[in-house]
Amino acid sequence: MRKRVVAKRRKRGLIIIFLLGLGITLFPIVSQTMYYFASKVVVTEFEKNASHISTKDVDKRIALAKAYNETRIQKVWIQDPFTDLQKDGIKEYARMLEINEQIGYLRIPKLLEEIPIYAGTSENVLQKGVGHLELTSLPVGGESTHTVLSAHRGLPTAKLFTDLDKMEIGDMFYIRNIKETLAYRVFQVKVVEPTDLGAIAIQTGKDYATLLTCTPYMINSHRLLVMGERVPYVEQEQTLQTNQYQTLWLYRWLFYLALSGVVILSGIIIRMRKKGRLSREKN
Repeated sequence: MRKRVVAKRRKRGLIIIFLLGLGITLFPIVSQTMYYFASKVVVTEFEKNASHISTKDVDKRIALAKAYNETRIQKVWIQDPFTDLQKDGIKEYARMLEINEQIGYLRIPKLLEEIPIYAGTSENVLQKGVGHLELTSLPVGGESTHTVLSAHRGLPTAKLFTDLDKMEIGDMFYIRNIKETLAYRVFQVKVVEPTDLGAIAIQTGKDYATLLTCTPYMINSHRLLVMGERVPYVEQEQTLQTNQYQTLWLYRWLFYLALSGVVILSGIIIRMRKKGRLSREKN
């Protein structure tokens, strides 16, 4: 009798441990999925709000942003967004493009990411999306500009730039502002010291955009830079890329589901056989 009670307690304990482990495993998946759909809502809302701005007002905001970018050509001091230094908050210049503090969104077909872009790199911003690095060019394009967008990796509630290290030379990413979509092709991927940010300085005549995050994953001792150069935007090309990566993503998850099904089914069969063997031994 005592052995049976002990066995039941052990079984109950194993079930609790299993459920806890399952919960810990599923939490980031569920939370990141929720963030994915939430960011879709934010992106849709941005498009809706942008469509309600008059062409005259849009052109004025873009002109102001480009005028600001011209002042950046002479600026060389750029601050690492992930240090503990206090930040001033959202700068006055960010208001040129703000729509409820959002200035656009970033689309990365290879990573199946569509993330809101916010002004500044405060911790509040980096917890919910991509931040535009202060003192770099605003994301409106143009010669002698270099916009830098930064985001966290490894957040349990949002993927953000977790997979940024998968980007390779030739991959594309897109920045949508209130007027248009800017296309960038990756030409360099590099790792630098937190204080060695000379690579994100403006290059005369070039239209660059860099995606910046911490690396290595969960250690964060260095900075990963994915640097892109502006190319003509072709909507059909972007749609094709997105569809291709969505198909790969679907096949990958179908494989994982099938593999999980095989593991679960195997466990059930093994358990049934074990019960049958024990039943025969009792008889």
